Amino acid sequence: MYVKADGSTLWFCSSKCRKNALVLKRDARKLKWTKYYRKEERAKI
Repeated sequence: MYVKADGSTLWFCSSKCRKNALVLKRDARKLKWTKYYRKEERAKI
């Protein structure tokens, strides 16, 4: 769990996910190993 300065909380399954989202500012919808990517790909089919 990560709590931002504004009080909102973000849940991450691992430190890999946290680092990619917060430190590297990557979009989860563009990374093939994320749940969000798989969900969007299924919606396209």
